[in-house]
Amino acid sequence: MNILLTLLLAGLSMVGPLAIDTYLPSFPAIAQSLDASPLLIQQTLSMFLFCFAFMMLFYGTLSDSFGRRPVILVSLLLYTAASIAAALAPSIGVLLACRIVQGLAAGAGSVVGRAIVQDRFSGAAAQKIMSHIMMIFGLAPAIAPVLGGWLQVSFGWRSVFWFLTAFGILMFVAVYRALPESLAIKDRHPFHPGVIAANYWKVLCHQQFLLLSIAVGLSFAGVALYIGSAAYFVMDILHLPETAFAWMFVPLISGMVVGSALSGKFAHRYARPAQVWAGFVVMLSAGAINVAYNLYFTAAVPWAVLPLFVYSFGLALAMTPLSLLALEYFPNNSGLASSMQSFIQMLLFALVSGLVAPLLFDSALKLAWGVLASLVLSVAAWILAQRSQSAVH
Repeated sequence: MNILLTLLLAGLSMVGPLAIDTYLPSFPAIAQSLDASPLLIQQTLSMFLFCFAFMMLFYGTLSDSFGRRPVILVSLLLYTAASIAAALAPSIGVLLACRIVQGLAAGAGSVVGRAIVQDRFSGAAAQKIMSHIMMIFGLAPAIAPVLGGWLQVSFGWRSVFWFLTAFGILMFVAVYRALPESLAIKDRHPFHPGVIAANYWKVLCHQQFLLLSIAVGLSFAGVALYIGSAAYFVMDILHLPETAFAWMFVPLISGMVVGSALSGKFAHRYARPAQVWAGFVVMLSAGAINVAYNLYFTAAVPWAVLPLFVYSFGLALAMTPLSLLALEYFPNNSGLASSMQSFIQMLLFALVSGLVAPLLFDSALKLAWGVLASLVLSVAAWILAQRSQSAVH
């Protein structure tokens, strides 16, 4: 049963990454087909991410009140409808509107899935399940741009959105038939706006929760920077074709998969703070190596992408224990806390990929410095959270 649940929750968490990564190789083709500037095409990504982040604030709370299954099913219906409309979009304006709706609907699975894990598991068992979900979920960003590249070359950019439609339908059927409700009616919170607002304020005022969530978001921002710059990094900096996105995404995601597998094994053996520190040491090493390489050499495969493997490996070691350390402050509002944590992470992702990436994606060295800077800020947030915790005790 745990295997089926893991596969279902991992599939739900893939909905957003597939919508982000699969169409990246089609940026130039969409720009030409719809007569749009590269900056406007970039906004189809950044607007998706901002809407994705915004709705993450509410999915957990809605699922705390109405149950986990209904929220997931309704969001999948909206996502599938928006994907169909995007495949048929006659102009950049229509495509942008479809991407906004996709963004609003795509985040339910990952947010509510995290709450489902908290409903059914605790402690090391929760970390193990979360690590397995992350390990399987990690396949999506690795496969998506490669598949998107081949779809683009073979059938054109609209086929990418038909693929997203098919995946949305598949997940709707799977959830409807195989995902049981994990939140009993007696455990649900009444949908009273005043009470909900008070709970949000309680979470926002919790210093350790905020610092830990920011630490997660800033460390993940290193990955966000490369994802937001993927089309330019692969095609302009590395001078590779649309079908060669695997050179960037396979190392990036392989590190995440391997690190997640180890994180699951470490769950019962080591304290979470020790796991977080181990992850940060690995990430800092990768960031420093990446800067040094790009200072002295022209970016080329495989050396330009090997630091990405090491970085994402360290990220996976630290990310699950960091997330769970934050969520455990609110055991009675796990959906709301999961929403807030996901919102913080995706807001930082959107800001980095939409605003910072365009400033840096003309240079491999600038990207390397950007990753290292976000990581240093992440470590600072983690240290402050540790000191704040010590002060409380």
